Amino acid sequence: MAGTGTPGGDDARERHVPVMLRRCVALLAPALVESGSVVVDATLGMGGHSEALLEECPEATLVGIDRDPQALALAGRRLAPFGRRVRLVHAVYDDIPDVLAELVDEIGVPQVQGVLFDLGVSSLQLDEVDRGFAYSVDAPLDMRMDPTAGRTAADVLNTYDVPALARVLREYGEERFALRIAKAVVRERERAPFTTSARLVDVVRANVPAATRRVGGNPAKRTFQALRIEVNGELEVLGRAVPAAVDALAVGGRIVVLAYHSLEDRIVKRVLAAGAASTAPPGLPVEPPEHAPRLRLLTRGAETASPAEIEENPRAASVRLRAAERIRPGGATTGRRTDRARRTTGARAVGARGAAGGDAA
Repeated sequence: MAGTGTPGGDDARERHVPVMLRRCVALLAPALVESGSVVVDATLGMGGHSEALLEECPEATLVGIDRDPQALALAGRRLAPFGRRVRLVHAVYDDIPDVLAELVDEIGVPQVQGVLFDLGVSSLQLDEVDRGFAYSVDAPLDMRMDPTAGRTAADVLNTYDVPALARVLREYGEERFALRIAKAVVRERERAPFTTSARLVDVVRANVPAATRRVGGNPAKRTFQALRIEVNGELEVLGRAVPAAVDALAVGGRIVVLAYHSLEDRIVKRVLAAGAASTAPPGLPVEPPEHAPRLRLLTRGAETASPAEIEENPRAASVRLRAAERIRPGGATTGRRTDRARRTTGARAVGARGAAGGDAA
């Protein structure tokens, strides 16, 4: 997830170093050996993990999902050599059930053998200054992963009242000074609306005590994380997406999730642990088959990147990888998103419509 460059297949490789790439491939590949196997890259980005999976697993078909049209275009060029083994879809990743339902005639199966999530903000989004994700440069306060739909970070800053804004900063940024910062933002926007990131960084810095500013890097990083999560509905989406992905797995299928902060990892851990636990009431002499675990955990706790990888790619420093295998059918954990849920995320999900296979990319 590092580097810079202009859009294109080769440049996507230069600017994108996938995190824990070989480990992800090693975990997913055993489920992708059969002809007709399907793997879903639910957070396609610039296609680095997908490219490696397609190279390693020649029998597999890839369904790549991303809410960012620019990422889809870059990945489409990168994955074009794989032809009809690739289906790219403009959607949010909790749309997995609808995406697969619309593609079932093409890929031939209602369930899949692998699902990968690489969560958080992508290299593309961080490196494109005008997207507003980085606090180190002055840029418009956008932060939408799908820049074609939904509210922006500026909308949140300029419309939320103090309690609502403080809640976002406290819950999503784990910001100790959330109330102080929220009050300052509301006070400052009375002079002029917030439009760019530098002014927000200055307000945050002025309202974080000096002792705190001296440690832990830029004091605005927690505020920016919180705004990004709120703008994109990330935790709500993830809370639906991981159960939906488990439901989509065939027996023997595997799920791998890369999370980058504790809020994401907590959701992933909860879903996978619940799937790996028996649901039988305590005290039964024999466990009924329908109460047996649905998942087998493939990692002991969360795995982290090696020191060598972190040195090469600093964006791997905070990653937490968890994986599991589906070991029995049944026991669906979630339904499809409702229209209300779609409105909540503020992101456009188009299902298989607008999909760009490798031949068309």
